[in-house]
Amino acid sequence: MGPVQTASVQSASLRSASVQSRQAAQPTKLAGLHQRHYRLVDRQGQPHPVLDDLYDSLDAAWSEAMAWWQQQFGGAQEPVEIGVEVSTASGDWRTLRFPGS
Repeated sequence: MGPVQTASVQSASLRSASVQSRQAAQPTKLAGLHQRHYRLVDRQGQPHPVLDDLYDSLDAAWSEAMAWWQQQFGGAQEPVEIGVEVSTASGDWRTLRFPGS
């Protein structure tokens, strides 16, 4: 193999390694492998200023929201102005429960 062919093979090998490296660094986007997180939001849809945490389940998030709401406002204050969002595999958040609903 001459110098031009050797350089071409090395360049192709480096490109292949670079592509494999980028693919390995990207998170897996398969729905079954994405661990969902839940968060509470205020009535503007922003992370709640007090309950700004990640929860493992919708029930855990909503239980925390209701306990805090009742402590702040009592049981008679309706509607609850707290919403719940879930993380998506692409890194975005999707609303599951709108504040006030």
